[in-house]
Amino acid sequence: DAALSNYFRPGNLTALRELALLWVADRVDEYLKEYRNEHRVSRIWGSRERIVVGLTGGPEGRTLIRRAARLAEKGAGGEVLAVYISRSDGLTAASPKELTVQRTLVEDLGGTFHHVIGDDVPSALLAFARGVNATQIVLGVSRRKAWQYVFGPGVSATVARESGPDLDVHLVTHDEMGKGRGLPGAHGGRLERTRVVRGWLVGILGPVLLTLLLDLAAPEVGLANDMLLFLTLTVGAALLGGLWPALASAVFGSLLLNWFFTPPLHHFSIADPKNIVAIVIFVGVAVAVASVVDLAARRTHQAARLRAESEILSFLAGSVLRGETSLDALLDRVRETFAMESVALLEREDEVAPWTCAGSVGPAPVCRPEDAEVDMPVGDDMALALSGRVLPAEDRRVLAAFAAQAAVVLDRQRLQEEAGQAHALAEGNRIRTALLAAVSHDLRTPLAGIKAAVSSLRSDDVAWSEEDVAELLAAIEEGADRLDNLVGNLLDMSRLQTGTVQPLIRAIDLEEVVPMALSGLPDPEASVLLDIPQRLPMVSVDKGLLERAVANVVENAVKYSPATTRVLVAASAMADRVEIRVVDRGPGVPDEAKDRIFEPFQRYGDAPRGAGVGLGLAVARGFTEAIGGILTAEDTPGGGLTMVLSLRCVPGRAAPDA
Repeated sequence: DAALSNYFRPGNLTALRELALLWVADRVDEYLKEYRNEHRVSRIWGSRERIVVGLTGGPEGRTLIRRAARLAEKGAGGEVLAVYISRSDGLTAASPKELTVQRTLVEDLGGTFHHVIGDDVPSALLAFARGVNATQIVLGVSRRKAWQYVFGPGVSATVARESGPDLDVHLVTHDEMGKGRGLPGAHGGRLERTRVVRGWLVGILGPVLLTLLLDLAAPEVGLANDMLLFLTLTVGAALLGGLWPALASAVFGSLLLNWFFTPPLHHFSIADPKNIVAIVIFVGVAVAVASVVDLAARRTHQAARLRAESEILSFLAGSVLRGETSLDALLDRVRETFAMESVALLEREDEVAPWTCAGSVGPAPVCRPEDAEVDMPVGDDMALALSGRVLPAEDRRVLAAFAAQAAVVLDRQRLQEEAGQAHALAEGNRIRTALLAAVSHDLRTPLAGIKAAVSSLRSDDVAWSEEDVAELLAAIEEGADRLDNLVGNLLDMSRLQTGTVQPLIRAIDLEEVVPMALSGLPDPEASVLLDIPQRLPMVSVDKGLLERAVANVVENAVKYSPATTRVLVAASAMADRVEIRVVDRGPGVPDEAKDRIFEPFQRYGDAPRGAGVGLGLAVARGFTEAIGGILTAEDTPGGGLTMVLSLRCVPGRAAPDA
């Protein structure tokens, strides 16, 4: 009644239902993921709503994350995965500070953040979405201005076109659309292919068009002005395409100047020495400008590359600080970051021993470092093996950091396992020590009484009366019963510790069990008040285990109750369960000790020596849980302790109406 009125309210029941649905969805999703990996299924199977948010590092990312979170809420337990794709050459326009803010936001909303490297952003985004079995992609409307669409359709349009029928793409409007992307944060030394092509066009076609224009429209401009115009084209080629287009433009421009504008015309010869000096200066200035631009591009590339690496390493360090120490999670992050098919952490005992897999993610992981496209050694006997594609040399430095962290995580997991084993050994030693203490005292006490009584009976020096003999025999019987009870509890605890308890569950009436459980007490009628209604439903239990559990609980209650007060053993039905309540009026147990009294070899308070080894309640709880019941302790109103033993009713036979 107290639980119905205080806990099982509509709000709590609704929350429990939602938790159960989420748990079932997670289990189904795990099985589906294993099946897809085993059978190498690449198509998307929408078992649940999984929404991927494509981030660029711009301020519009916060709007996209919140929109995706709302879509996930409508999808009854949907999952949000925010992904930021950076280029392998370090080109990025993202703000690290903004990415950090967005990562915190998506994690606060219950999602996950992922950092992936890919040169083709639409392809990398679609590959990530299909790899995680996503059902929807949320992207922002492009920030490019209208004239910038002449260079291509953009990421959003490309993803929408290539997503296929199994992926829904949402384009979300925001305040930043149409305002332009601004200048990128870094330019690599390995320039984009489109920029290099533009540089060659400016460096080769530009001088040709300029020559035609000057020869036909302005033949009298003068050689000095002609050189400045050609030098402008060379600088433009250097800014766009780098060193080689600029050098080609300088050489080709000098030849055109010599042929068309330097007397004698239409000959590769120069009559005036001043013109020779001018052309040499022109070529030197062009080469110098091209070299400076190329050097600046290389330095900028190095800075951008280091910036990209620092972002990845900061994410790795953040995962460590947040306690993400799972080896599988770390290997999965490696697979996502470097766009690999599978990742495995391999180890061996020595140089001649075979490799073994300590952990892996992805389908068909390799078993040897030699079989992988990329292997990163960690010491002499451990290696991180990646399959899928060959990584460039500059990526190996970041991969080395992941490999070192994977080795640390593996060592930490093993240390935790060893600590758990050490804890189990320590617990076993504690139980053995307590057992020895119990054997040395609690078992020896009834043995000493039995021996003394037997020795007295066998003595010829004393003539015992019939009353004395009866008293000595009663002492022997009482000591034997105590020994039997103690040894029985020890054997029961050993069965529970080794997991050899095999209950035989069948339908039982409580009237068949509870009176039998009280028969072991010295005077059950004087010490126990029994209240078992006749209309109680039958329960699904093991009769022998339930009898031992009830007997131990009642014996404990009688031991701590006042001699003038009887222990109440009452039963009642509630929903699909039956509760047996053992109520005593003893000193009671504080809340912080209620769980501790069910541990083996624990006796609360000032229990006298010889009162038992502290196994009764531990055995009772073990047997109760073995038959599918629950044993808890509550305070008795007015003082004392109430043990509540909750059992399952027989299916289809509910409790009668109150």
